[in-house]
Amino acid sequence: MQANHLKTVRNDVQALLQQAQDLFAEAAAATGKTADDLRAKGQEVLDQALNTAQDAQSAVMQAGRQIVTTTDDYVQSNPWRAIAISSSIGLLVGLAVGRCADRG
Repeated sequence: MQANHLKTVRNDVQALLQQAQDLFAEAAAATGKTADDLRAKGQEVLDQALNTAQDAQSAVMQAGRQIVTTTDDYVQSNPWRAIAISSSIGLLVGLAVGRCADRG
C-alpha cells in the first residue's frame, strides 16, 4: 500500500513538473503581461510539486519511525528470539555470498 502511495506521489510530482516546464516554455515565447502570468503560474505549479514531495517525505519518515519503534519494542520483549533471527539471517546471507564468490 505504501509503495502504491509513493508511486502515485511520484507520478503527481512528475506531472506537475512537466506542466511547469510547459508553462515556462510558453512564457519564453510570450512577452509582456502574458509572460509574467505564465511565469507566476509556473512558479505556483513548482511550489505545489515541492509541497507534494515534502508531504511524501513526511509520510515516509513517519512510517520509518513507526517501524523502528515496533522493532525496538519487539527486540526488548524478545531478546533471545531477536538474536536467533538475526543470526539465522546472517548465516543465510553468508552462505549466499560464499556461493557467489565460489562461482566468480
